[in-house]
Amino acid sequence: MERMRLDKYLAQTAGLTRSEAKQYLKKGRVCVDGAVIKKPETKIDACKAAVTVDGRLCQYEKYTYLMLHKPQGVVSATEDKQEQTVLDLIKEPARGLFPVGRLDKDTEGLLLLTNDGALAHELLSPKKHVDKCYYAVLDGPVGEKEQEAFAEGLDIGDEKQTLPAKLVPAGRADAPAHAPSAEGTVRSVQPESVKTACPANPYGVFITIQEGRFHQIKRMAKAVGREVLYLKRISMGSLRLDDRLSPGEYRPLTEEEIAVLKGE
Repeated sequence: MERMRLDKYLAQTAGLTRSEAKQYLKKGRVCVDGAVIKKPETKIDACKAAVTVDGRLCQYEKYTYLMLHKPQGVVSATEDKQEQTVLDLIKEPARGLFPVGRLDKDTEGLLLLTNDGALAHELLSPKKHVDKCYYAVLDGPVGEKEQEAFAEGLDIGDEKQTLPAKLVPAGRADAPAHAPSAEGTVRSVQPESVKTACPANPYGVFITIQEGRFHQIKRMAKAVGREVLYLKRISMGSLRLDDRLSPGEYRPLTEEEIAVLKGE
């Protein structure tokens, strides 16, 4: 049983502010288990009560999990006074959603939005060794020397060098099993800088890390003498970016995706 004030419940399920919820209640537009309730402080069982607003059922979910294809130009934050945030892309009531980790403003790809703090901790903790796989376009080729440097861990200017990471040129047999082809991954909306630098044969690579340091992929590339021209996250743990989602689009996770993420 999860007891909750009725006005708070309405704010989380009906897309109302607390003040709007109180007005709806005052006007008798809210029913709980078939009875009109007007007091906002009324406590209900959020998981079992049948609450309707103007006859429309409001369904409560303790946790929400959304897969977002984050577009470039949007910041991974819950609010920002100057920039558009990933939450600004979500049309449904936010219900305490936050991004699990962050992608740089100019990076696109998979971003999980949830209000499940325990799961977020499991996915972000370096001690959990959760793989995060990215597709990157570099300004030049990489070979065995660079791959070995990634595998050993790199000095990127922090107190500690990075954990071992995996660098695989696109098209190689040992590329991630779920990785799309370089041609299918580089979208037409890709920055002009990429098209200009390598219009015919982009130096695509797949990079898998288990951390989330500031600008980590870009700094690791720089440590081996390369610059990242384009970056896209394609997976996080068992969760893979749905290729049917265009940048800016999102969908709820399936029950199976949630269960696998939680290790159930």
